[in-house]
Amino acid sequence: MRPSFARAAVGSTNPVKIAAVRKGLAAIAPDCAVVALDVSSGVGAQPFGDAATRAGAAARAGKALAASGADVAFGLEGGVELDGGQVWLLSWVAAIDASGREGLASGLRMLLPPSFAEGLRAGAELGSLVDALFGVAHSKMDGGAIGLLTDGAVSRTDAFADLVAMSLAPWIHPDHYR
Repeated sequence: MRPSFARAAVGSTNPVKIAAVRKGLAAIAPDCAVVALDVSSGVGAQPFGDAATRAGAAARAGKALAASGADVAFGLEGGVELDGGQVWLLSWVAAIDASGREGLASGLRMLLPPSFAEGLRAGAELGSLVDALFGVAHSKMDGGAIGLLTDGAVSRTDAFADLVAMSLAPWIHPDHYR
């Protein structure tokens, strides 16, 4: 069963996240219009760990739904996890509708350069560290760490788009998510 969403909201004005929602919806609700809203994640500029990153995605989705009146809203949130000397990139997508139905998906885990650990512990945002390492500006609005570290083999948009589609499983198979 395909959901019949006419309008979706994204809790971000980041062009990568907007494109990811459009791409994730393309095969599931191809005629769905997408509106972007600048809403707060409530977890700060750089969430640490799965719980904070998931909470940020859920907060963005909820605020976007409330502000837009859309059929469904999405929150996309990237975070990091410091595990000893290792630094991990992680991401969450939350989807919610007015009835309270929620879908969640996580992925995009990859090991980041260990040189990022010190900056993150000092309060820097991952995007700033990536920009400095690669000598670019605003990478999180484009390829981000994923795109730059893979030389474009994996795009941040595509990786988030897969999570958007995965978050919609409760609408595609509602009988299995009661």
